[in-house]
Amino acid sequence: MSPLDAALERVGDRWSLLLVEALLDAPRRFGELQASVPGIAPNILTDRLRRLERGGVVAGEPLAYRLTQEGQELAGVLRLLAAWGAAGSAGSEALRHAICGTPLDARWYCPTCARVTEDAESSGLRYL
Repeated sequence: MSPLDAALERVGDRWSLLLVEALLDAPRRFGELQASVPGIAPNILTDRLRRLERGGVVAGEPLAYRLTQEGQELAGVLRLLAAWGAAGSAGSEALRHAICGTPLDARWYCPTCARVTEDAESSGLRYL
């Protein structure tokens, strides 16, 4: 299984990603999640929450659902995916640097070396 297959197996579909986004700020009750994700049916919400729990992305607590540490790590991925989606939509612009206005470009960063890496330096991911 490729790394992308493994990620998609854990996260699932668009509903799952929207649920992760709804949980980024704080834990939420079932009804709050249903209100935060317009159009999701209760049975789909239950199914996706169970899938996310099995994948270690969400933890069900007595009164609410919250993101695990692994779920919190999806925040950066969701920002990139949202920026990519916005860039492809009519009338939307790419994310811009607040100071100079230049469109932002995502890069891999090594915290140990304190530097941005080039594609040739990256390992472990197969490029699509």
